[in-house]
Amino acid sequence: MLYPQINKSRMVLDLSGIWKFKLDDGHGFEERWMDEELTEAENIAVPASYNDQLEGSRYRDHYGWAFYQKKVTVPAVMLGQRLVLRFGSVTHASKVYLNGKEVCSHKGGFLPFEAEIKGFLTEGENLLCVAVDNRVDYSTLPIGNEAGAAFFGADLPDIPSVNAVKQSPHNAPNFDFFNYAGIHRPVKIYTTPEHYIKDIVLVPKIQGNDASVQYTIQYIGKDTPKIVIRDENGIVAAEGVGTEGELFIRDAHFWWPGKACLYTAEVTAADDSYQETFGIRSVEIKGTQFLINGKPFYFKGFGKHEDTEVHGRGLDEAYNVKDISLMKWLHANSFRTSHYPYAEEMLNLCDREGIVVIDETPAVGLNFGWNDDGYQKFRTKEHHREVIRELIARDKNHPCVVLWSIANEPDTEKQPQEAYDYFYPLYQLAHACDPQDRPVSLVCCQNDYTKDLVAPAMDIVMVNRYYGWYVFGGDLEAGREAMDIEMKYWEKTGKPWMITEYGAETCVLLSHKNS
Repeated sequence: MLYPQINKSRMVLDLSGIWKFKLDDGHGFEERWMDEELTEAENIAVPASYNDQLEGSRYRDHYGWAFYQKKVTVPAVMLGQRLVLRFGSVTHASKVYLNGKEVCSHKGGFLPFEAEIKGFLTEGENLLCVAVDNRVDYSTLPIGNEAGAAFFGADLPDIPSVNAVKQSPHNAPNFDFFNYAGIHRPVKIYTTPEHYIKDIVLVPKIQGNDASVQYTIQYIGKDTPKIVIRDENGIVAAEGVGTEGELFIRDAHFWWPGKACLYTAEVTAADDSYQETFGIRSVEIKGTQFLINGKPFYFKGFGKHEDTEVHGRGLDEAYNVKDISLMKWLHANSFRTSHYPYAEEMLNLCDREGIVVIDETPAVGLNFGWNDDGYQKFRTKEHHREVIRELIARDKNHPCVVLWSIANEPDTEKQPQEAYDYFYPLYQLAHACDPQDRPVSLVCCQNDYTKDLVAPAMDIVMVNRYYGWYVFGGDLEAGREAMDIEMKYWEKTGKPWMITEYGAETCVLLSHKNS
């Protein structure tokens, strides 16, 4: 999926700003709130989570649907072209209406979706309505606990005082971060000609000091596309004709961690054009080493979150810049998008800054705690497949992305074969979807690793370990010894091994930065 772009053949109308907002009391669809302007509605900013913008626990702790509305007038100059309405992300599920008619729906709160809207528009003002559902359960990613307990699939204790209480409907996230909801990333209307470039796939390969770039162009039309690759100075490095082919670049400038160098592929066909930025770099696993451009790369970085004051999980580009600045100040070179795909704008920034990214799906909470039902209780398999397809389709050309993580801390110990049967086909799917065939893995929870069949089957072993905190809390010597024993075990796989989380708690009111 191509990101909306303003150029000589395309226009973009950004709908960011103040919208109308109303929590659904359970009657929104029945009363057809999408047909007319909302009554008793609040003002709310988009993109951003709705939870902290308005005072009161009913907004922060809302369960279920909420409705957004905005009046939209499409400029006449745009009406003569194909019109597409695009959402960067809406968490967790959504239904989109224009003038009371459903345009599209989407499941999954962290990836973009779009729909053509020309047939839904009227002259003058149009009423755009987005219904947003924040509920999580055994069919969503991330997982919500349907048993009603707080965490990790636990059942409520079977005691009289608990059995006598009937809870009101609420979310019970099976994950340890706040369940922000809303229209989290930009909403845009963009144009293309009727015959248009739908997608561009770029696969660079290093050949000594030179490089080749295999390309595939998906073009809706009969014209023959042309492609021109330019370096950062605008100098033509290669050019070709056709919907697919291979181009060669002499004395190529490679994309390196900490030293980014980007090329631009400009594709033109009939009346349409698009410029896709990419980098020339290779990713390879050889034995226990992770290689970028043929040289060993040591991941020094963080697990992050998209979480800022008031914005919640909404796009905040200033904070993205600050986070990258802090990482560089700390001499970090990478981060994992724990525990969901981050905004495209962040990946664009990492491409430019030379920050390496482990790109993770929102598959967190696939564990059963004290409940032994196992993977049979989850209804996520097809949705998990669709998320992997959408993620790789979005991020395939980003040089900063070097590794796909298909899940965080699933339970792979209690029912090892069942876990393997669930995850290994997803591992294969990720490889099949990625034209650059990057390594694929998942992040293992702290459990009996000797029973784990999934981790050894991945391209790289990634583990979250809390020796000295949750295990042997406060006894650092015991934690060190336990870690040493486990490292020797994983060494036998002959694969790279990475600690993706360690440490644990921080003191909320204590921070320090040398000036």
